[in-house]
Amino acid sequence: MAESIFLPENASKTEKYQAILPQIEALVSGEEDLTANLANISAVLKEAFDFFWVGFYLVKGEQLVLGPFQGPIACTRIAKGKGVCGAAWAEGQTQLVPDVDAFPGHIACSSASKSEIVLPAFKDDEVALVLDIDSDQLNDFDQTDAEQLEKLMKIVEQCL
Repeated sequence: MAESIFLPENASKTEKYQAILPQIEALVSGEEDLTANLANISAVLKEAFDFFWVGFYLVKGEQLVLGPFQGPIACTRIAKGKGVCGAAWAEGQTQLVPDVDAFPGHIACSSASKSEIVLPAFKDDEVALVLDIDSDQLNDFDQTDAEQLEKLMKIVEQCL
């Protein structure tokens, strides 16, 4: 597979997701290294949507540990149940947060982050990692993002 992604010009958010998801699946198929796959997925999402921050936190013991990402430096470790990422891990559910300052216990890795979506990926019925995407705009994520990124997480689970 060529290491390039086709992004349709002037596409809607849904059309962008529909274009990149099969390309991501092709990009990671046949590659066994999780770090390489997560790095490429982060890069595709950043390139396609110009998110402020996009990356992964991997469950290691009783903490989420920073994995591959695109964007400014980030928190290195997050406890289970703490912040949006820790909530996604503890609850095993997508967290869609329109205003991070209104989220109880939000961890401000960057004061520029205004809204966030975090999605878990499972291995053997346990959360193995979370995808964390931050925006520097309020209310930047919606149900379309949740639905399409949940499809992406099924691809990620095939890499685990």
